Amino acid sequence: MRAREPDRTGWAEQDGVRTYWEEFGTGPVTVLFMGTFPVVDGRQWKGQVPYLARHYRVITIDPRGNGRSDRPVGAEAYGDEVYARDALAVLDATGTESAFLVALCSGIKWSLLVASAAPSRVRGIVAIAPGVHPLAPHPSPLEPVDAEHWRGAFDDWADYHTEALLAEPHSSKVFDDLVEWTHQTDAEVLTARTHAALKPSTEDEALELARSVTCPVLVVHGTEDRCQPLDRGRRLADVLPRGRLVVLEGTGHVPHGRHPVRVNTLIKEFVDMNAPTVAPASTWLFARNRPRRALWVCSPIGLGHVLRDLAIARALRDEVPDLRIEWLAQSPVSEVLAAHGEIVHDASVDLASESAHWESEATDHELHAFYAFRRMDEIFCANYMLFDDVVRETPYDLWVGDESWEVDHFLHENPERKIAPYAFMTDVTGFLPVDPTGDPREADLCADYNSEVIEHLDRYPYVRDRSVFIGSFDEMPNASMGRGLPNVRDWSQRIYTSVPYVVPFDPSEFRRPAALRRSLGYGTGYPLYVAAVGGTAVGHNLLELIAESFALVRKEQSDARMVLVTGPRIAPGSLPDVEGMEKRGYVEDLFAHLACADAAVVQGGLSTTMELVAARRPFVYFPLARHWEQQQFVAHRLDHYRAGTRMDFATTSPPDLAAALITAGTTRPAYRPVRRDGAAKAAAQLAGLVRR
Repeated sequence: MRAREPDRTGWAEQDGVRTYWEEFGTGPVTVLFMGTFPVVDGRQWKGQVPYLARHYRVITIDPRGNGRSDRPVGAEAYGDEVYARDALAVLDATGTESAFLVALCSGIKWSLLVASAAPSRVRGIVAIAPGVHPLAPHPSPLEPVDAEHWRGAFDDWADYHTEALLAEPHSSKVFDDLVEWTHQTDAEVLTARTHAALKPSTEDEALELARSVTCPVLVVHGTEDRCQPLDRGRRLADVLPRGRLVVLEGTGHVPHGRHPVRVNTLIKEFVDMNAPTVAPASTWLFARNRPRRALWVCSPIGLGHVLRDLAIARALRDEVPDLRIEWLAQSPVSEVLAAHGEIVHDASVDLASESAHWESEATDHELHAFYAFRRMDEIFCANYMLFDDVVRETPYDLWVGDESWEVDHFLHENPERKIAPYAFMTDVTGFLPVDPTGDPREADLCADYNSEVIEHLDRYPYVRDRSVFIGSFDEMPNASMGRGLPNVRDWSQRIYTSVPYVVPFDPSEFRRPAALRRSLGYGTGYPLYVAAVGGTAVGHNLLELIAESFALVRKEQSDARMVLVTGPRIAPGSLPDVEGMEKRGYVEDLFAHLACADAAVVQGGLSTTMELVAARRPFVYFPLARHWEQQQFVAHRLDHYRAGTRMDFATTSPPDLAAALITAGTTRPAYRPVRRDGAAKAAAQLAGLVRR
C-alpha cells in the first residue's frame, strides 16, 4: 500500500510516445522528480513524495521504457535529448511554468539539458549521483545488460546491477524494490538505452553544458557509489556557476532510497533557500515560561496500545501534574483518545494509515506480519517525516513512543535529529521467522533486521533515554534472533527495563462476573459469550466462523447469548444474523464486557488476551496464520500464564469451535496473576526524564 496516492495522473506525449506522470499536493512551488536509466519508475521517489507533497506541489515521471510509460523500439528513442524533451512535455501537460528538478544519475544530464534549453522553467536542480560521464573516467564501469555473459540471463543481471548500486549493509528492502522495478522492463529496452545517443558526449560538451546552467544546483554524491564515481559529482559542482556539493560518507548510488531522511531534508532546505515565500507569523516563548510538554506516538495497530497508553499517561500526570501530553495518532486510535478528552495533535490527520496497510496485506485469517512490516517502509518514512516536522515546530520536554518503530528506526539512522528526551516502549522485540524451513530467505531477512537493531542500539545508546519492556522477561520466548546473534530474552534483558504488564483496569475490581453483568445490563442466569477481533478489519473471516459456530452452540444451550464485537473498522451489518447474537461495532471499555463473559473467543492479539488473563476469564484464541508476534510472542506469553485455548483457523470447523466454547464456559481458570502496578512503574520511568 502506498503512503500517499496521487491527486492527479496523466500522460505527456512526444512524437507518439507517452510518458506517465503523477501529481501530489498543491502550492506555488513545484518539485519535478525526473526519470533516470529505465531500471526504475517514478516510485523510486516513494521516500520523498509524501513528505515533500505536504510542502509543495510534487510531480513524478516514469521514464520511457519503464513503469506506465511507453516502450518504443530502437536506440534512437532513448537518447539523452529525447528524455529531456519528455520532461519538458510533462511540464507542459501538467501546466507547470517552472519547477525545481530532482534527478538521479542519467536524469541529471536531462535536467541540465532542460535548464540550458529553457532556463526560465528550471528554478534549481538537486543532482544525486550525477551521471555526466565525460567529466571524469570510471575506473571499473558496471557491465551492461547486453554483455556476452549476461545475454539470456536478465534475472541474474538485474541482481548483479542492483547489488552494485547498494553499498550499505541492511539494504535488503531497497534491493528488492530495485529488482522489482527492473523487471518492469526488459533487456531490449535497456540495451537500446545503453547504445542511445549521449548528450553531452565529450568533455568539452559537458563543460559547456554545465557552464550554461545559471540556476542553483545542489550535487549530492556518496563516497561508495560504484555506478558513478564521486569525481564526477565533484567536478560537476566545481564547473557549475552556482553549484554546491554535499558528500555522503559511506553511501552508495541510491541515497534517497537508503537514507531518505537525509535526502529529504537536503531537498527541502535547498528548495526553501531558493524559493523564498512569506513565512507564517510565529511566536517564540522564553524558555523559563514554557509549559512542560510531551509528544506521545501511539501505535495504531489495534486498540490495545492506546488503552494501556492512557493508563500510563494517567499515572504520569499523577507524577508530573503540570505535564501537557499531546498525541500523534491516527484512526481508530485518535477517536479513542478524543473520547477520553486527550489532545490529539492537528498534524495527526496527515499520518499515512498503518491499519489500512495491515488490512490490505491480510487474506482470510492469515497475515504474514513480517513481510507486511517490510512493505510498510514508505508509510514508516512518511510518518517519521511528519513526526520530525512536528517536534521542530514545538519544543517538547519528552517524546514517548509505544511501538513507534518508524521513529525509533529513523532516529537511530539519523541520531542528530534527536532534540529531546525519548522513551521507547514495547511488548515485543525481535523478529522470528514463522517458516524457516519453507522460506529460508525469511529467516535471513529476520536476522538482518534484528542485526540492524542490535547495531543501532549498541552504537547509539543515547538515542533512547529509556527502553521499557511491558511485561516480565520470562514472558518472552528465548529464541535466537539469528545466526551469530543473541537470544531474544538475553538481549532484551541487556537493553530494556521491565515493568509489569499494563492492563487498563484494576483486575481486583473485575472478579465478580455476575455483578458486572448486571451493571452492564446483561443480567444473569444464562450462558454469555463475547467475541472480539481488535481494531482492524483483519478479523472478518474469524467473526464469520464465530457466528456460524454460535448457531450450533444455541442448539446445545438454547438460552445462550453472544455479543459479537466487530470493532471500529468492520461494519456489524456485514456479518450474518444469528438468533441470540447481538452485533456491535466499537465498544467502550470492551475489557469489562469480556470480564463478565462465561467464555470469550478472540483473535491472537496480546492486549485483548492479556485483559482476559487479568480478569481470569476462560477464552479461546486464534492467532493469525504467519503472524510472527501472535504465533510466537503472544502464544509464549499466554503459555507462561497458563491461559487460553489456542485454535487454528484453517483447521477449525464450526462444530469444533462450538464445542470449545461450551467447554471453556464451564472451565474455572487457574492463571498466574497479573500484577496491578504496571502503569505506575512505566510512568515512573517516564517521569524521571521530565523531572531530572
